[in-house]
Amino acid sequence: MPRDPDRPRKLRKARFATDADIEIKGAYIPGDAPAAPASPPGEFPFTRGVQETMYRGQLWTMRQYAGFGTAAESNRRYKYLLAQGGKGLSVAFDLPTQMGRDSDHPMARGEVGRVGVAIDSLEDMRVLFDGIPLAEVSTSMTINATAATLLALYQAVAEEQGASARDLRGTIQNDILKEYIARGTYIYPPAGSMRLITDLFTYGSREVPQWNTVSISGYHIREAGSDAVQEIAFTLADGIAYVEAALAAGLDVDDFAPRLSFFFNVHNNFIEEVAKFRAARALWARIMRDRFGARNPKSQTLRFHSQTSGVTLQAQQPLVNVIRVTLQALAAVLGGTQSLHTNSYDEALGLPTEQAAQIALRTQKVIGHESGVADFIDPLGGAWAVEALTAEIERRVAEYLARIDELGGMVRAIEVGFPQREIERRAYEHQRAVEARERIVVGVNQFALADEPAIPIATVDPALEADQVRRVQAMRARRSAAEHARALTALDDAAAGTANLVPPILGAVKALATVGEIADVMRVRFGEYHPTR
Repeated sequence: MPRDPDRPRKLRKARFATDADIEIKGAYIPGDAPAAPASPPGEFPFTRGVQETMYRGQLWTMRQYAGFGTAAESNRRYKYLLAQGGKGLSVAFDLPTQMGRDSDHPMARGEVGRVGVAIDSLEDMRVLFDGIPLAEVSTSMTINATAATLLALYQAVAEEQGASARDLRGTIQNDILKEYIARGTYIYPPAGSMRLITDLFTYGSREVPQWNTVSISGYHIREAGSDAVQEIAFTLADGIAYVEAALAAGLDVDDFAPRLSFFFNVHNNFIEEVAKFRAARALWARIMRDRFGARNPKSQTLRFHSQTSGVTLQAQQPLVNVIRVTLQALAAVLGGTQSLHTNSYDEALGLPTEQAAQIALRTQKVIGHESGVADFIDPLGGAWAVEALTAEIERRVAEYLARIDELGGMVRAIEVGFPQREIERRAYEHQRAVEARERIVVGVNQFALADEPAIPIATVDPALEADQVRRVQAMRARRSAAEHARALTALDDAAAGTANLVPPILGAVKALATVGEIADVMRVRFGEYHPTR
């Protein structure tokens, strides 16, 4: 029997919208979207990808973020991941290392090795990469306030292995602005932090030219509760602030911009996530060309690492997280990521077990080698819904950037709490929708199980903290007191003046100064940051 055209169909929701509250139509037609990008992949504005051949030439770098306990424990996990087919390392550091506190500092008690590996000195860094040729692997390090110190430690170990700093490949996060917005692992006020960042830009472009000296991170902004539009807007605004600071320090945009990289989150709203990445590339290309006058196409390309979303992982029915991670990883690939980390299904409960980490890495392998999607370049380009959503995200992000400019730039916007308030608002709205069951989370507010089987959980042996404390104290007793004192004095002199801070930091780590001691020199000179809101 034919359907009565005057009888409305019953829909399962009164309104359909993306996670960023962009209302979506059920079916799109050509008039709903701008024309598909005329530029091919690898050409301005890079909407369709930053490389002409994309994954036809080479698959994305498959990284697995790992680090826990002592350097020796993490070294074993890195070798395991490389043996399983990983092509790059991604290092997680514990909170004391991130905050510039040594493992025997009173504030480090109970946190040593918990959320990442404890690194106090060059001796720990040697152990962390023992047997791993640093000239042959690409390494990403998620570290911010102490980024210059950790890169110096990495360079020193590489040189001990016989490698040249010019051959090292990888990324240091070094993105302090998002720490003030969303994550909290800051040490110094913005002025001192921005000096360290621009000094690292300058040093990297001259001494470690293949290294990405910042990974401008939207990942943690998204984990804090932002939506996809806010993630892109606040991340690009941070990037603008870094470029402005580098230009103010006297750098030429085309000398440092090619080594800028980005780090984004991948959530479950599949089409929105693909469109988000395409929009981000086009926006950044225009910002770099039109606002900053970058002439080198590599200065205009937004290259990014992506990681599946930790906050979407659920403790209930944790094996369902495998499905979430797979969906997110596929969105990252179809969105054109340059490298990818896939979370393990058990991370809502604890550190990943080896089996869970293996499944996470195998997820990328199956997408890359079995799904066929890597054979296409921007396969969703030209789809009316995708192009419409890409354009709408660009428009909304541009509105945020204009508002931030009106406030006086991103540093000022952070000082008055604008991005923080916007993220808090969206996080509240999301949680309210989950509690009202307007947004379904499988296994949490629907499809729950009365009894769930337990899964193995990885733990950190509490004895590892005591062992790490003994190691750093024994190292202090062995080192040359005179060399150590001279190195820290040189760093203090540089901090008191205008000299680049990275060379004296490198000298200090080679003299076996600890991460905490180096941070303390700059604590005295720069002060410590305490939020006012």
